[in-house]
Amino acid sequence: MNDAPAAPAALTGHLVLLSLISFGGIPTVFPDLHHFVIAEHGWITDRDFADFFAVIQAVPGPNMILMMSFIGWKVGGLGGAIASALATFGPSCTVCFVSFRLWDCFRHAGWQRIARRGLAPVTIGLVIAGGVVMAGAADTSWRAIALTAGAVLILLTSRISPLWTLAAGGALGALGVL
Repeated sequence: MNDAPAAPAALTGHLVLLSLISFGGIPTVFPDLHHFVIAEHGWITDRDFADFFAVIQAVPGPNMILMMSFIGWKVGGLGGAIASALATFGPSCTVCFVSFRLWDCFRHAGWQRIARRGLAPVTIGLVIAGGVVMAGAADTSWRAIALTAGAVLILLTSRISPLWTLAAGGALGALGVL
């Protein structure tokens, strides 16, 4: 936990901004989040970031809210966890609600089709950038790098379910190979 009272407020404010610009969810802004909490402020380590991500992927439910809560807890205790969770979904839910109401009013406008087509590649690029950041945080040994490269290769060249690669990685981790 960080002793500076400004740290939880700074984290909450940053999460509000990220919530408002994250097309496709919080994973699309992982590079910025990673830089902010690790490189810029040193509130958590790369290992913490990767561990938080691993835990939230293993549990059902709104996992990004849980990850931001973990980071908030580390930075500002229980209050930081609650503020981080609210900052993760509150602003974006409000914008989505208002936007949906307006979007529906203009559903026959030609600009809607153009906007939808433009947002797809932006979202894909942001998700890929988030994956690269997570791989960089988690791949701390040559074995982990090889596992990540192998999983990417399998997922890109076959139709195997990603759950199998996830299970294989978990099994290798449990066996102490990684």
